[in-house]
Amino acid sequence: MPPAKKRTRTYDPARTRAAVLAQFGNVREAVGTLTPAQLALPTRLGDRTVGELVAHLGTALGAVGRFLDKPEPARPNATLLDWPFAASADAGALADIARAPAERHPDPGVFLTDTERRFAQRLAEASDARLLDTDAGAMPLADYLVTRTVELVVHTDDLNDAVPGLDIPYDRQALAACTRLLADALAVKAPGASTEVRVPPFAVVQCVEGPRHTRGTPPNVVETDPLTWIRLATGRTSWGSALADAKVSASGERADLGALLPLIT
Repeated sequence: MPPAKKRTRTYDPARTRAAVLAQFGNVREAVGTLTPAQLALPTRLGDRTVGELVAHLGTALGAVGRFLDKPEPARPNATLLDWPFAASADAGALADIARAPAERHPDPGVFLTDTERRFAQRLAEASDARLLDTDAGAMPLADYLVTRTVELVVHTDDLNDAVPGLDIPYDRQALAACTRLLADALAVKAPGASTEVRVPPFAVVQCVEGPRHTRGTPPNVVETDPLTWIRLATGRTSWGSALADAKVSASGERADLGALLPLIT
């Protein structure tokens, strides 16, 4: 696991709470319109169907309650930037847990409504500083909620890809938090200051070892939009495809990020 940066970006806990609830609400409303045939559609996530992905999202949000039910750790031993590098293992565990809800709840809209209600109740009772014993380590609730924006935004994009015309909207704050966390994870994986990665309007990070620029335009620049960046960081699209489709621009000899992506698999 790459070492976390010494300085971690801060997120406003109240805005993060609101973003998680808003994006989950967007998903819940859209899922309530899906037909059984649409729920049975395949997704780009291997053999997972739309219905199983919906169950996974409910389980991912319900993880907050499960961690709150566990004894509180004595002290934190993980930062927010440790989570992306443990997320692949976390996703596998959640996929296993999600199978039961998918089988027990033939109406995923009802399942998500119940999950949202329980989550909101638990959130209202919990302090942002409350430590959770997560799969990435012990971290405050406020930090773990930022990781939920990644789960929600990434899988909202998966659902939109799987169901033509679904068009679940993205809460701006959730999209921003997801973009920033994944951009910062790149800077952790490839520390340095020779390359500037720009994802307007939400994030700019410097990464990759090499000569450091001190003024003016850096010699190596990568720029893309938030959704393309998220797809690159999570393996939904490849570096070569994004370049070929003009979804990303890259200039400079150290601007090829292909070997560093994806960050989460």
